[in-house]
Amino acid sequence: MNLFSLENKKILITGSARGIGFLTAQGLAEYGAEIIINDITQERAEIAALKLRDMGFNAHAAAFDVTDAQAVESAVEHIERDIGAIDVLFNNAGIQRRHPFTEFPLKDWNDIIAVNQTAVFLVSQSVSRRMVQRRAGKIVNICSMQSELGRDTITPYAAAKGAVKMLTRGMCVELARYNIQVNGIAPGYFKTEMTQALVQDPVFTEWLCKRTPAARWGDPRELIGAAVFLSSAASDFVNGHLLFVDGGMLVAV
Repeated sequence: MNLFSLENKKILITGSARGIGFLTAQGLAEYGAEIIINDITQERAEIAALKLRDMGFNAHAAAFDVTDAQAVESAVEHIERDIGAIDVLFNNAGIQRRHPFTEFPLKDWNDIIAVNQTAVFLVSQSVSRRMVQRRAGKIVNICSMQSELGRDTITPYAAAKGAVKMLTRGMCVELARYNIQVNGIAPGYFKTEMTQALVQDPVFTEWLCKRTPAARWGDPRELIGAAVFLSSAASDFVNGHLLFVDGGMLVAV
């Protein structure tokens, strides 16, 4: 019965002041976790942490830019010293930009790679150094259907998420010997702020429902089970794995 308990676990979730990140934070808190909310702005991080505390959960705010190596190292040092050792890291921060490939602005490419790919490397490297010393820890990278599949207008996003898939596997190979599990969650199509334009597009929604065996959009709370599993003792021998939560989309033709 304790396999999925997160009691006394401190979990840092990047980009968790809103959206899927905040819902994940709330879901993990419901299983006993102490949550560290991250956002680039102090105000949003504090507001989100306060919401969790008002629900009766233990939560802290940690504002830092996940693409700034010095800021990341300073923040992780502060968390470990003043809040406690990070037991689980969720690399959730992400952005999206949409343009045809031949017209994709270099700045948008750089921003997507920085937030969706480089930040995973920076935060994981800083946190895992401490986990190696303790010989314990879990890292969960939020990947995507685009870790495997391409789609019009989001080629740089797919490139970044494909890289995060391989980063997950490479980290597993190097860190598993220190009792650190590194896995990924690959959501299918969920109703979120990032996908709002697609949700409101009846042509796309019709296509999605026909393309997905479950015949519907995902509800973000349906990601919580996977998050709890990969954060808990239930996954202690699961490593380098990409868990698709997609209503069966990836396996359908």
